Amino acid sequence: MKRLLALTTAAFTALPLAPAAALDAAPGTGAGGTHGTVLDAAPGAPGAALDGAPGAPGAGDPYFPDQGNGGYDAGHYDLALDYTPSSNQLDGVATITARATQALSRFDLDLVRTLTVRSVTVDGAPAGFTQDGSELVVTPAAALPSGQGFTVVVRYDGKPTYVLDPDGSRDGWIRTNDGVFNANEPQGAMTWYPGNHHMTDKATYRFSVTVPDDRAAVANGDLVSSTSRGGRTTYVWDARQPMASYLATVSIGKFQLTDTKIGGYRVITAVDPKLAGKAGGFAARHAPVLSYFSSLFGPYPFSSTGGIVDHEPNVGYALETQTRPIYPVVPSESLLAHELAHQWFGDSVTPTRWQDIWLNEGFANYAEWLWLDKTGSKTLQSSFDAAYSKPADDPFWQTPPADPGGPADLFHDAVYDRGAMTLHALRRAVGDSAFFTILRTWATEHQYGNADTPAFVALAERVSGRSLTALFDAWLHKPGKPAL
Repeated sequence: MKRLLALTTAAFTALPLAPAAALDAAPGTGAGGTHGTVLDAAPGAPGAALDGAPGAPGAGDPYFPDQGNGGYDAGHYDLALDYTPSSNQLDGVATITARATQALSRFDLDLVRTLTVRSVTVDGAPAGFTQDGSELVVTPAAALPSGQGFTVVVRYDGKPTYVLDPDGSRDGWIRTNDGVFNANEPQGAMTWYPGNHHMTDKATYRFSVTVPDDRAAVANGDLVSSTSRGGRTTYVWDARQPMASYLATVSIGKFQLTDTKIGGYRVITAVDPKLAGKAGGFAARHAPVLSYFSSLFGPYPFSSTGGIVDHEPNVGYALETQTRPIYPVVPSESLLAHELAHQWFGDSVTPTRWQDIWLNEGFANYAEWLWLDKTGSKTLQSSFDAAYSKPADDPFWQTPPADPGGPADLFHDAVYDRGAMTLHALRRAVGDSAFFTILRTWATEHQYGNADTPAFVALAERVSGRSLTALFDAWLHKPGKPAL
């Protein structure tokens, strides 16, 4: 969920932010930090005159054409990070296992230039590299044949910071008074580690994060170990199911960290002590929601669950970081349900293009309505009616959820509410049995992968045995208020 939370909008919009698409300067540096530095090729590394061709500098997404890269498929990230909150100093070693998808003379990784790359190797040999905008361009010592696996090691350091998204929200490495609120949708991952940062290139992850003893480092997946030495503690986290990079997090603070088994789920939570009094029972709240959603959508797709509650009221949004959503406040029942529903819709099954974000937000919003109905807080029909009650001339109805118009409208209200109404209209058209079969099949057939709107429409028609073109055109693709 990237839509601004009502409780924090005023505080968020009052916060002075950097100009659009710019990086803020870290405290104690000049304006822009190391922004603008271009690194020379490693000594002795060959030039670009190699067999093969360069990988594309972007994945070609219509909304973010420079996001991600071509020519290879990342399979695993091993990120060793050492962070000191007081100075905002990050020292990192990223080991990336990948496979070439073409004969590859050079390739790009996404990484902002506020971080300084010190060295790059490919399969143990020094590689040439330059930093150009948000691209780290790597030239290996020898061209990589198509289909060959390879390993890239990038050593880097600096003072990470956030990027400003087209909708005005901060995204990436967001400093707090005791650490970092790390949320990366849609483009923040490049602010703290190099990678192929488009959501179609999912990978597994291992995080080894070293912080002062009075801080905790929380990431995705399962907590493997925590080891203290010399006043610093290293936390190791293992995310064994594939993950889109925008769903990765390393959040750091003076958290109260718990790891327990509740209702058959491994629940790992991190709560800012400032919010501990309001967060009583936070861990226990997860199992009932997950059990209900499992009965509707199929088994919970990950090995652990939980959440991060970090006191950062100026962020203004929560995010469904995989296995462990991050919240700037203690979540309400509706917000908790929304982010946990994303574990199926958005995290396990991720859109192919950013314009299909309704497959995340519309589904999570509808699951939120289902949970409120289940608990007796608000009936499903009244949630639909409240969203539908906007007058026909309201600008809300001019935004088609299946293509909201561009990056600035990615988290438009219509993506959430009209997306959820689309699912309710589908349910009324095909009946409960077919509808929930569609949702379970969607979550199963595309588990840990990517899919788009045409694939969902085709599935709905296959399961229901009906042509649904008119329904989806009215609710997803055309401006205007659909008739009931």
